[in-house]
Amino acid sequence: MSRYFTSLLFLCISFAGISQSEPVNLQPKDTTEHKQQYGLRVGADLNRLLFSFLDEDYTGFEVAGDFRLTQKLYLAGELGNEEKTIFEDLGNTPLYNYTSSGSYLKLGVEINTYENWFGMENSIILGGRYAFSTFSQTLNDYKIYDSNRMFSPDDFLAGAEPGREYSGLSASWLEILMGIKAELFANIYVGMSARLGFLFTNTEDDQFPNLWIPGFNRVTDGSNFGVSYNYTLSYLIPFYKKAKKKKEVPSDPQNQ
Repeated sequence: MSRYFTSLLFLCISFAGISQSEPVNLQPKDTTEHKQQYGLRVGADLNRLLFSFLDEDYTGFEVAGDFRLTQKLYLAGELGNEEKTIFEDLGNTPLYNYTSSGSYLKLGVEINTYENWFGMENSIILGGRYAFSTFSQTLNDYKIYDSNRMFSPDDFLAGAEPGREYSGLSASWLEILMGIKAELFANIYVGMSARLGFLFTNTEDDQFPNLWIPGFNRVTDGSNFGVSYNYTLSYLIPFYKKAKKKKEVPSDPQNQ
């Protein structure tokens, strides 16, 4: 039970070790080995699944995974698909709405900066990703802005080509991220991360710009930056184990 309590406590506090300056015993010290698990951790983004049920204008999923290379270093990535319909207005007057739909892939590395208690497998991660998305945008409905309201005093005139699709679009970006992963039960982890993306390439149609990119989120005028986040529940598939030795605190000869 203390294992689970410590994992939850890990999410909100940190700790420091206490050192002693007394003379130490230079005799060989006993060591204890802990077998650390190395393998593939695979899970799903709960945030996207939840919004798929709650928001009728959004559907999406994301599969996240990482593979442990060393005690601190992981290969990591995400694969997902999103579809979102967005409505834009001018004041209280609807102007246009569009649907962006497509898939994305993110690949990179993560470093665990947290020094676990002996036997624990929690993480405070820093990392980076290279991401690529292919998608399409459909202009579902739009109205023509006209400052002369003689022919339509209460609304703008409807557009002539609703439902037009712009396909073959793509974008790539770099992400930096930070987050946490905590072991709730044996091999079961909960995690969260926040990401800052910088749009690297953006292939768009001349008649309709890319306004929302799957995996990147909204594109704003005059800025290549975007923000995203995820909340994951994952399971570790262990492949093998490596021993990690725990060094005992040197004993004080005055107390012997």
